[in-house]
Parts: sequence; C-alpha cells; structure tokens
Amino acid sequence: MEHTDKETFTRLLLHWHRSENRRTMPWKGIRDPYRIWLAETILQQTRVEQGLAYYQRFVNAFPTLADLAAASEEEVFRLWQGLGYYNRCRNLLHTARALISGYGGQFPRTYEELLTLKGIGPYTAAAIASFAFHRPCAVVDGNVLRVLSRYFGLDIPVDTQAGKKVYTRLAGELIATDAPAQFNQAIMDLGATICKPRAPLCGQCPFSSTCRAFKLGKPEQFPVKVSRKTVRQRYFHYLVCWYNHKTILQKREGKDIWRGLYEFPMVESATTAGTELLYSPTAWENLLSNTGWELKSISDRQQQLTHQRIHARFFHVVLKKKPEIFSHQLLVHRKQLQQYALPGVIVQYLRDERHGYKNP
Repeated sequence: MEHTDKETFTRLLLHWHRSENRRTMPWKGIRDPYRIWLAETILQQTRVEQGLAYYQRFVNAFPTLADLAAASEEEVFRLWQGLGYYNRCRNLLHTARALISGYGGQFPRTYEELLTLKGIGPYTAAAIASFAFHRPCAVVDGNVLRVLSRYFGLDIPVDTQAGKKVYTRLAGELIATDAPAQFNQAIMDLGATICKPRAPLCGQCPFSSTCRAFKLGKPEQFPVKVSRKTVRQRYFHYLVCWYNHKTILQKREGKDIWRGLYEFPMVESATTAGTELLYSPTAWENLLSNTGWELKSISDRQQQLTHQRIHARFFHVVLKKKPEIFSHQLLVHRKQLQQYALPGVIVQYLRDERHGYKNP
C-alpha cells in the first residue's frame, strides 16, 4: 500500500472524529489510568451496552485503585457476576493489589511496563499508555481490525497470529503521534458506529471514496477469518435441596470455568441424566441419605460460553431432615443467596423458579 494511502487515512479519520463523531461513553476523554484500565477490562469480550452498568457499579463501589485492592474476592466476584470470563475478575483484583504493594499505587507509564502486569495484554496496555499517558501506542480491537481490513482491502486473516502482527504494525504506522488518544478513540468509534460488522453505513463513512472494500462492492466480506471454533457440550446436574428455607452451596475450585464462584452440589456426566442420579449411592456424595427427601420438579437451562455450551439440569428436592453437609459446603438461607457470586445459569434458574433470589 502506498504511503499516501496511510496519510489520507489518518487525516480523514481525525477530521471525522473532530467534526462528526458524537459517540459518548462515561470513560471517554478521561486521563485516570485506573478508570481506563477498569473500563477496558470490563469491555473485553463484553458488549458496551452490557458493560456500561458494570463499569458504573465498580466505580461506585471502588472509586479508587486502593479501594479495589482492599476489597475481598467475594465482593469483587459479586459485582462481576453475569459478565463471565472470571479470570478477568481475578486478574483485576490481583493487579490492583500488586500496584498498591509494588508500585506505590501508581500505574507504569510505558507500554512495555504495563504489559508485565497480570491480565494486561497488548490491547489494554496500549489503551492505558495512549489515553492516560499520551504514548503513541495503537489500540487494536475487533473494530480496528475491521476498519483497516476494509479500507486497505486486506485479505490477511485477522484471527491468526501472523495476521494480528500485520494489522498491529499497520495501526502503529497510521497512528497520529501528536494525537494518539484521539486517533485510537476515533478508529474504534468508527468501527462501532459506522463500519459495523453487518450492514455498515458506508453512505455516512468519511472513507467511502477511498475504501478498497467499498470500491469492490463487498465490505461485508472483510475482514477475512479462517478459524471455526469447536463448541464443547457439557452436562451439569444440580441438586437444589431445601430444608427450612436453606439450601446447600459449594465453591468451585480447580482449573475450570467459574472458578471461585458458588454452585449447588453438582454431578457432571457425558449426557443429560434422569432421576436415577437421585438414587445413586455415589452421586452428590450421599447428601440425600436419611433425609426423607421428595422431588418437586426438574428444570433445564442452558448457558453458552465461548467454547462451551452448558446444559444444566436442576433437581428441586425438599428434605424432611437437616442434611449432613461436608466441610467444603455451606447451608445458606434463601434470603442470603444474593450475597454469593453464582454462575449465570444458576441465577437464571433461581429467578425463573421464584426461589426468593433477588438481584444484586
């Protein structure tokens, strides 16, 4: 591609940003690295419409980095509930504490130093460096990849490591070194509001006369992707047993989804199982033994994750005698359930079945 193409792109983009970009968000224009980091972490793999409420919730609960660092894991998980990708949440708390203990409560000012912090990858490091510290670091997200691929007519797949390097290098060559924050915000906003994945608003785009994909008459064929994700099917069976308005919860451990969240006693199997599980001497570690239980209902729910689909079956059981729980379990009153961070599929079940669950 010619050097003039790059100059034209940057000039047109900044002109559009100054004269026509009206996209507003609560973190736009701020220089506080803490709030920039918070916003970018929440928005990873999350729609802006959903992330806005979570951002406000976190800012209200933890107005400063020190407030977040002092919070318990349970508090932070509870506020995060429903966003998914809980490693982001764990890393958020870990890095907040690391910044307080090892950096004097201050964020590093360079891209390279920011990358050394847990949970901060190239995208977030570039965002903090450019927006907070005016560093010429290009932010490359899905919006940016789409805009660059279409404008320059690049058929290099965006979902490969080689492709990402090409687009990151290109974005770095395009960035306005005297206005890096404005450039990054502009290109992301253009991708979000005009150069959309489906039905792009090419008639409103400042690049319509120079965009290669538009000239080819096929903007939606860009960007090119090669991967097809395999979705793993998993079958979870939950024992929701009630005794005097109390039920059993246990914390998920190990290297699996939802680590650190609470759930009902669960049995996973290769396919969906029936009531035979209730009579199995090994299922649920014999929690039903000598309790005089009665099955009230069976309910099914599903939750789609990035590479997994969870098929959850809930066995609603009422006990006549208090169950003998194990050391890793808790007997929780229905009014206290909202104090525990739960997977989305369990929250959905509790709300649908009217088990007294209230929104956090």
